[in-house]
Amino acid sequence: MYKHPLLDREKMTPREALDILIEGNRRFANDREQDKDFKSLIQITKDKQHPFSSFLSCSDSRAPVELLFDQALGDVFSVRLAGNIASDKAIGSLEFASKYLGSKLIVVMGHSSCGAVKAACDDFKDGHIGEIINLIKPAIRHEKTITDADQRNSKNSDFVEKICALNVKYQIDTIIRCSDIVDDMLQSKQIGIVGAVYDISNGKVNFLEDTFIG
Repeated sequence: MYKHPLLDREKMTPREALDILIEGNRRFANDREQDKDFKSLIQITKDKQHPFSSFLSCSDSRAPVELLFDQALGDVFSVRLAGNIASDKAIGSLEFASKYLGSKLIVVMGHSSCGAVKAACDDFKDGHIGEIINLIKPAIRHEKTITDADQRNSKNSDFVEKICALNVKYQIDTIIRCSDIVDDMLQSKQIGIVGAVYDISNGKVNFLEDTFIG
């Protein structure tokens, strides 16, 4: 039976939080999720929350964070926006989770075949979608390996994959650059941050170790 590790969270390190997520995704990908006593968890979390991790991830219906990492009520503070973009409101939410709820790790997670990333690759414009695209475009400018203009669009799956990973890294940089709260907590080792990409074809999450700070 799943046990809610509420009392241990204050002493948890960012690396330990990451290890819990890695193990949880391994269970999910292998269809070996732990049983969870949700009735008890409702009572445990009804008066307060202490998530050990916080996420900025995509709104895609195929990528629900709690399920992908086999976590339960009160474990994950989840901020979901198309393209996992670090808007001001998203950054504010992550600041709240880190400073006031005690989250030990921020994860910025993209995923394969992301519609928002594809739209950015094609410079798609319609309604407020353009606001999302504008926050992904810097990742496209940073991609220098594919120089043929005819290949720099959503029809090229390799290009889309590269932009997805670059976008994760760019959004991490944006969070740190724009948030004194997050930057200070990273500098003092109170929290960590890491990037990840979820593969919707096999259920596995690839953590980008070169992005880990903590």
